[in-house]
Amino acid sequence: MGGGGGGGLGRRRHFAYLPLLLPLLLLAVAGAAAGKEKEKGAFGKLRFRRESGTFKVVQVADMHYADGRSTACEDVLPSQVAGCTDLNTTAFLYRVFRAEEPDLVVFTGDNIYGANSTDAAKSMDAAIAPAIDMKLPWAAVIGNHDQEGTLSREGVMRHLVGMKNSLSSFNPEGIEIDGYGNYNLEVSGVEGTPMDEKSVLNLYFLDSGDYSTVPSINGYGWIKASQQVWFQQTSSSLQAKYMNENPKQKEPAPGLVFFHIPLPEFSSFTAANFTGVKQEGISSASINSGFFASMVEAGDVRAAFVGHDHINDFCGKLNGIQLCYAGGFGYHAYGKAGWSRRARVVSVQLEKTDNGEWRGVKSIKTWKRLDDKHLSTIDSEVLWNRGSNGRRRKNPGGS
Repeated sequence: MGGGGGGGLGRRRHFAYLPLLLPLLLLAVAGAAAGKEKEKGAFGKLRFRRESGTFKVVQVADMHYADGRSTACEDVLPSQVAGCTDLNTTAFLYRVFRAEEPDLVVFTGDNIYGANSTDAAKSMDAAIAPAIDMKLPWAAVIGNHDQEGTLSREGVMRHLVGMKNSLSSFNPEGIEIDGYGNYNLEVSGVEGTPMDEKSVLNLYFLDSGDYSTVPSINGYGWIKASQQVWFQQTSSSLQAKYMNENPKQKEPAPGLVFFHIPLPEFSSFTAANFTGVKQEGISSASINSGFFASMVEAGDVRAAFVGHDHINDFCGKLNGIQLCYAGGFGYHAYGKAGWSRRARVVSVQLEKTDNGEWRGVKSIKTWKRLDDKHLSTIDSEVLWNRGSNGRRRKNPGGS
């Protein structure tokens, strides 16, 4: 959860609600049935699809899940108040998963709102349940509110790692590192091609902290030096392997980075040079720990994806890296009445040779799905194109 217009930390708004009605349960049940039909097998290795040469990620930010049916919604229209609960968040997950059929779901923190959760473990189980029910591989990082209930920050991450279909890791083995949930995932090329044993897309996940533990520094946490060293070493190793082992490649495989709290560099943009909307202040740490510079220096990162500020959903490019918000997903999170909850979709496309063989990544595209009547798709754009700087393609009505 971000600072809503640059206000105080942990700003919350509570209202009196009408008696709760059953919200969208038929849709959720239908989604569950559809999920059971889609067997994806073991999740030991992520790879691109043979038919389309694509790999698709759905990013879910700030669900703020609490106690399900008994937890009311925030910042919805008066006509939506009655019956609106955490189950609306659940129903939206089923809707977007059924529509997009992702190869990976990434939950980018504040997955639960710990302070309102009677049992944090049960809340997390309920929050992630649609991905598990639909047999989708998923990964998660934690935000600044997940640990405010009955589980510690370490406990929350250990619980996420132990859940079914989770590809999350607690931390890299054998090194001392700050935070919980720093890890990477490799996405292999199409099976049966020369790239099937190479990671053609690298995904990095980091714990951006919760709140500053330094008495002289107020505000939110940040990505620490130990995490940046791990990230740079991991990136360097993956690049060396990709470029030096057969079949050798001339450029590094693209990398995507996921964490919760935006970097100070997210403040670099205006409406003239981003796609999406900025409707509140950038609630980053009050100091700059240098992680953006670390990503630039690494040389393989093409985009970074965050949550935290629920009513920002823009992507902007800085020094060759796209910095993207997802926009708030959950109904128990603050939002803006009449402004639909949303998810970000990232689709990565492989290059195809003249003889029909899939090679390395050609392009990275993104769009958002809205929880409106039509599950609208907005703000489709190219984040990165091999050999070019990418381009923006605005969709009228996409705010």
